[in-house]
Amino acid sequence: MPRKVDHESRRRALAEAVCALAAERGAEAVTLRDVAARAGVSMGAVQRAFATRDDMLVFALEHVGERVMTRVRAKRVRPGHGSPLATLANELALLNKARRAEAAVWLAFVAQAAFTPRLSKVLRGSYRELLGAIATALDAEEALALLALADGLTLHVLVGQLTPARAKKILDAHLSRLADEREQSSTTV
Repeated sequence: MPRKVDHESRRRALAEAVCALAAERGAEAVTLRDVAARAGVSMGAVQRAFATRDDMLVFALEHVGERVMTRVRAKRVRPGHGSPLATLANELALLNKARRAEAAVWLAFVAQAAFTPRLSKVLRGSYRELLGAIATALDAEEALALLALADGLTLHVLVGQLTPARAKKILDAHLSRLADEREQSSTTV
């Protein structure tokens, strides 16, 4: 009797292998063979899960985006954890040590997306969803600026330009200025 395979679980496990390899070497260096070896499956198993390498990369990027959005949604609704906007911004910036690998993967995919339209499309969708989450607390321009700041700080931490603590201090200072501006504009109305 043939063994029954949960294809969605297999695809997620392969996406995790893609992410681990992308964090180590960048998305452009990820091969089907390396993914099979990392996941402990045959090349045929990878090829049955994904028709092409691009399909595999797109799925892995969507997988990372889903993980981030799941955390963002959870952070937005948890009371008693400080400012919802600050909590959300700190989650987006991927500054803590536990998120460093995820940030490296995100950056690898961002770099690859400049040359891969399908990845670029997935990233634009992820950014739209993130902006929607931020825009519940800010106007569209402020939300876009905050997301760009979070991305930039993440990049600076990854390349060693800033420590995570310094980046968090910069992010917190920006959020404090935003809160002050919002408070001033609400009292002048």
